[in-house]
Amino acid sequence: MTAPTPHDTPLDHGTPPDAVLIGICTFRRPELAVTLDSLARLDPCGLPVTIAVADNDAVASARTRVQDIAAAHPMPITYLHAPQASISIARNALLDHARSTGTRLLVYLDDDETVEPGWLAALVRRWRDAANQETGAGAVIGPVRAAYLPGAPGWMAQARVHDTLPVTRADGTIISAYTCNTLIDLADPATRDLRFDLARGRSGGEDTAFFADFLAAGGRIAFAPDAIVHETVPADRASMAWLLRRRYRMGQTHASLIARNRSRTGRFKAAGLAGAKAAACGGLALLGGIRPAWRNRQIMRAALHVGAAAYLAGARQVELYGAAPEQAEPNGPVGPKGR
Repeated sequence: MTAPTPHDTPLDHGTPPDAVLIGICTFRRPELAVTLDSLARLDPCGLPVTIAVADNDAVASARTRVQDIAAAHPMPITYLHAPQASISIARNALLDHARSTGTRLLVYLDDDETVEPGWLAALVRRWRDAANQETGAGAVIGPVRAAYLPGAPGWMAQARVHDTLPVTRADGTIISAYTCNTLIDLADPATRDLRFDLARGRSGGEDTAFFADFLAAGGRIAFAPDAIVHETVPADRASMAWLLRRRYRMGQTHASLIARNRSRTGRFKAAGLAGAKAAACGGLALLGGIRPAWRNRQIMRAALHVGAAAYLAGARQVELYGAAPEQAEPNGPVGPKGR
C-alpha cells in the first residue's frame, strides 16, 4: 500500500534547517484550537520553532480552522492534507515534511493535548544534555498527565490509568515510546529510512512499532520528566470498557512485534505464556477485590495479555481508526491516539 502524497498549504515562508517542527495529527477534533493556543505561549527553547498540522480527514475539514488560527499565531503554521483515516499516513506526512525542510528535530504532539510553557524547552534541554553524554539519545519523551471531568470514577484518578509514561527496564533503560509527547532527532542514524507502518494505520500501535525499529537500529531514548503535557479525558474514555479495549489492542501490538521472528510453534508457546499471565492477573484482581484501583489495574493487565494471546493464536487485529466521531463505535477512540 502506498501512502497518498500530502497536499501542502504552506502558511510559512520556509523552515530554517536548524529548527524544531512541532507536528500535530488531527481528525475532526475541535480541541485542536486549544492545543495550538497553548503552543502560542511557549517559552523560548533556543531554536526556531514552526508547527505543521496533518489533517487525516478525506475532506480536508481542518483546513479553514488551521488557516484562521495561523493568521494570528506567533509561530508559522503549515497545513498538510494527509488523507485518509489512517494515522500512519498522517504521521508519515509530518515526517516527510520535516525531512523535506531540513528540520532536525521533529516533535510529535496530539490534537487534544495542551502544553506547559516550559514544555518544549525541557525536551530540547534533555536532548542537548544527552548529546553531551557518550551514549546520546535520538529521541526524548515526556510525560502526559490526564485530567478527568466531573463524574469520572474516582479510582481512575487514584490509579492514574490514563497517564502516559515510558516503559523501562530495571536499570532505567527505556524500551518503548509513544508519539503524544516526543522529540525525534532526524540526524540520528537510527532514524534513517524509518517510517510509520501503514498496516497499523487503522489499528493503532504504529508509534510502538516505529520506536521498536528505532531501538533495534541502535537508537536510544531519554526521558524529560519536566516536559509536561496535559490531556483531558473525555467522558467516553473514562470507562472500564474503553480501557479494556485499549489494553487489548496494546497486547496485540506487543504480540505482533515479538512474533516477527518466531516460528509457528514459537508463536503458540508465546500465546500460552500470555494466557497464563492473563490468568495470574485475574487471580490478583480477585485478591484485591476491595481496592478498586488495584483490582482494575490487574484486570487491565489481564486484558493486555489476552490481546497478546489472541493475536498470537491468529485473531484479527482490531481497528480503531476510520470512523468519524459521530460514526465511531461506542467507547472506541477517535483521532490520533496510536499509543
